[in-house]
Amino acid sequence: MNKKLYVVIIAIIFLIAALVSYFNETQIEKEENENKTENNVTTTTESDKENEKDEEEDIMDGITLNYQSSIRIEKKGMIIYFDPFKITEAKNDADYVFITHSHYDHYSEEDIKKVMNSDTNFIVTNDLESKIKKLGVSDDKITVVYPNENHTVMDLSFEVIPAYNTDKTYHKKSYNWVGYNVNIDGITYYVVGDSDVTDELKKVNCDVIFIPVGGTYTMTDSDAASVVNEMKPKYAVPVHYDEVGSSVNANNFTDGLNENIKGIILK
Repeated sequence: MNKKLYVVIIAIIFLIAALVSYFNETQIEKEENENKTENNVTTTTESDKENEKDEEEDIMDGITLNYQSSIRIEKKGMIIYFDPFKITEAKNDADYVFITHSHYDHYSEEDIKKVMNSDTNFIVTNDLESKIKKLGVSDDKITVVYPNENHTVMDLSFEVIPAYNTDKTYHKKSYNWVGYNVNIDGITYYVVGDSDVTDELKKVNCDVIFIPVGGTYTMTDSDAASVVNEMKPKYAVPVHYDEVGSSVNANNFTDGLNENIKGIILK
């Protein structure tokens, strides 16, 4: 074999070997990078889930739904009741009692007496002021509210939102009945009260919404899901489905929420 040709063949063999080695190293490095990226994505996803769980526990911890629209919030050293109704145990521990309107399942004197004490602050609509006074509550412990107001009572700030029917007469707008959007340490909790879907409701910015879903006297579960999807809170809690409606309405509501809104059925 010609010596020059032999050298060329040897050079080609070395070149091919070098190319194969380079390709293998490149492929291995690529696979390692892909594995790292995949592991990072998995770790990030798991971390995000943990963060979401921690946030939910922080925001929703201390909140219970007693019955119908009777909500109790215990946070930051405060105990707050909304529309206490069918209270089973007299704790007389309320720092604040919010009443949305005067219907029996929202204003129940029997149940108010089980949660109130001499230091309880009452936030009520104008048609309830005289009734609250008859319970022995002093003037300085009563805040009478009207729709579209902002108030601060002691350490608690809140918006007063109109709550009314748009296609029925059970809750007329002229009655000045309301819902409350309460700010607790930077987190806003909106208790809608008995309402249909209204323009005022749609404009409320909140982190958590407690919304009626039972129909008949309020909006339906599908209407509630639709407006909550439009409002985009972080968490949505169905209420007002025991006296009228059932747990089916609560489940229909949560099933109808967009995936970025967490529906929570409180027990």
